[in-house]
Amino acid sequence: MLDWLREHRQPERAIERFWRQILVSAINEELDHMAAAHGLQVFRLGFLARTDAYQMGIPGVTLGELYSTEIWKRFPNVRLNLRTPVERVTFQHALQNVAMQHDTVHHVVTRGPDGEQEHTADFYISALPFERIATVIPDLPIDLAPFEHSPITGIHLWFDRPVTDLPHATLLDRTIQWMFNKRDGRYLQLVVSASRSLAAMPRADVIALALRELAEFFPAVHEAKLEKAHVVKEIRATFSAKPGLEAVRPVSRTPVSNLFLAGDWTRSGWPSTMEGAVRSGYLAAEAVAAAAGRAQPFIIPD
Repeated sequence: MLDWLREHRQPERAIERFWRQILVSAINEELDHMAAAHGLQVFRLGFLARTDAYQMGIPGVTLGELYSTEIWKRFPNVRLNLRTPVERVTFQHALQNVAMQHDTVHHVVTRGPDGEQEHTADFYISALPFERIATVIPDLPIDLAPFEHSPITGIHLWFDRPVTDLPHATLLDRTIQWMFNKRDGRYLQLVVSASRSLAAMPRADVIALALRELAEFFPAVHEAKLEKAHVVKEIRATFSAKPGLEAVRPVSRTPVSNLFLAGDWTRSGWPSTMEGAVRSGYLAAEAVAAAAGRAQPFIIPD
């Protein structure tokens, strides 16, 4: 992405204060590591696709409410097995010494509160992150070597008084990229995408850095007392959207006839975003429906 911007004569100031601020946050990767295709896609959809493309939807409830067990009670055919990770996937080999496309999943083995159990189904969708595939489905012929993670760090600060009345802000030319006013200007969340520089930094140093940079933009921080702070380092937040990776992202259908893949790391047409994860679910549903002889579209156009 950085090469593309320089080839198109973007000034360094514009790169640092506009392109980097938007794209690093959207794709969670630095411009000199980011595939230009993803950067241009986000910019096109977010700025140019429609006159209202810049608008964003914000959920009216928390994710905990949106995906609670109470919500799923509306769907009697859905059963959730919580705290029950899949230990392994067992295959049934149709023919010996023949390519894997003749195999099927026979059952999955889970380990939960009631111990080890086997589960069978007509079709199986794995929504595991890429780093878990080799452990749970070791025989699946997917090249995972090109995949690597890019971290995100969230810094939560609680003050004894309001330090800003802005709902959110971007901090230019700093390590901290975004500020979100979570409650009355007293509880702020700061976000750093592609935060490799903070990954090994001690918690106290991260908080000190955040307070120092925040005070440069909001002087009231100097007068306020920090009552509480919390640092969340999501080391495996997303995959690194580096050049060349798109060609090796797997599609939903696998060589195993009744096994399908979902997850933001699969070939959803989007980088590693919530939208990409949702699209991967739609694509997996389409693949299962087709395999069941009831093909129908689920994907929603951009």
